[in-house]
Amino acid sequence: MIISLNNFKNIIFDLGGVVLNIDHSLTVSEFEEMGVKEVGKLFAKPKQKQLFDYIDKGAISPADFRNEIRKCADIDAEDYLIDEAWNAMLLDLPNPRLEFLAKIKSRYRTFLLSNTNEIHMNAIHKYLQKDFGIPDLNNYFEKVYLSYKVGMRKPDAEIFKLVLEENNLIASETLFIDDSKEHIEGAKRLGLQTYWLDIEKESILDLGI
Repeated sequence: MIISLNNFKNIIFDLGGVVLNIDHSLTVSEFEEMGVKEVGKLFAKPKQKQLFDYIDKGAISPADFRNEIRKCADIDAEDYLIDEAWNAMLLDLPNPRLEFLAKIKSRYRTFLLSNTNEIHMNAIHKYLQKDFGIPDLNNYFEKVYLSYKVGMRKPDAEIFKLVLEENNLIASETLFIDDSKEHIEGAKRLGLQTYWLDIEKESILDLGI
């Protein structure tokens, strides 16, 4: 799909699903192989959903997160096995997307806004160093906002306000691209222009930006 950017001066990108390919089902499969029964139902429970909220906001440490996973899932697994299962959802970042982001940054003010956690980002940084020789994605954006660093997460209004206010962005001049409809709705409530990326059918390279 071609997006007309005549009225946009700024673009906020999501990370997982938009920049980096992900597949949540792989993490489910890995936990099942570790002996966790009914993973989908287990991690949908309010207490466990709160656990993921806490790790994404940096409210608990990776060590506490792993301990809670052991307790909730009733497993006795070493740290590295839990990390491997948790990170299984993280796939690749095609080089053309990095080239695209570099090009876009030269034309617009661009930002990264991601719900993520320390365990995931450590794995992503190792991948970027190994495959691209870069430590992180900071050079591809004016500023990077990671939920566990700022203590907030999408779709809450506060994290969108943070990005807008810290960078003096006008919401109506700012495009937010995400693969989560829930996050898109949160951005709309703040007056941002939005585009829901259907990752089953398209990538950011198809947007014609």
